[in-house]
Amino acid sequence: MAGAIALLIVVFLILEALPALQHIGLFRFFTDSSWNPTEGLYNLTPMLWGTLLAMAGSVLIATPLGIMSAVFCHYYAPPVVAQLYRRLIELLAGIPSVVYGFWGLVVLVPLITRIQAPGTSLLAGIAILTIMILPTIALTADASLAKVSSDYLRGAAALGLSRWATVWGVVFPAAKSGLFTGLILETGRAIGETMAILMVCGNVVQTPKSLFEPMRTLTANIALEMAYATGDHRSALFVSGLVLMAIIVMLVAAAEVISKGRIYD
Repeated sequence: MAGAIALLIVVFLILEALPALQHIGLFRFFTDSSWNPTEGLYNLTPMLWGTLLAMAGSVLIATPLGIMSAVFCHYYAPPVVAQLYRRLIELLAGIPSVVYGFWGLVVLVPLITRIQAPGTSLLAGIAILTIMILPTIALTADASLAKVSSDYLRGAAALGLSRWATVWGVVFPAAKSGLFTGLILETGRAIGETMAILMVCGNVVQTPKSLFEPMRTLTANIALEMAYATGDHRSALFVSGLVLMAIIVMLVAAAEVISKGRIYD
């Protein structure tokens, strides 16, 4: 059933994007001088770069933080502290994205402005996304570590391994499948996030050359322009959706290939 729904979504996107692909052509979405539909310019490349940079930055920060927090809860923290920490992470996961965006706009952006104006920037987007995807990897890692067999831990203790040596040499290899799943899930959320990123990144259509420059993601572009877009402009926004879907498909395919490679090894 889930597969059929995903297939229907892809078919819908293709049908809606087809007029733009026929009238404009695929290559112009990556070769036009800018994104300005009123003048017939449809370059998605700056927004694609913004999406990928914000995603990559947040995943690189959130992944080690989330995994280490799970390790802390399971192997270092007292039970009361670990339980409280898990509840806080679950609460963090339930906060609506617009609340994250509002907090970022009134707290985070002014802090960045003190360092370098305008504040609404790639850095703000990375920071917000990191906080938003942290519960995904932290809770997934926590569940993965909980499934590691106690026999492995007893064997490591019998060998005289230190606590960190046990975590690094025994627990991580045993839990790698779940940890990798958490990585895929957090990456997917980072790519698809819209409202918070729209509120803190400045929404300037350009490829950011530094962390302090404003930018716009593909999802924010769709949210900003779909309400008034018509004709080829509207259809071009569905092309943006197709590009996002293609990124997710490539991500899942890469995950499948890596997983099979690990199994064979």
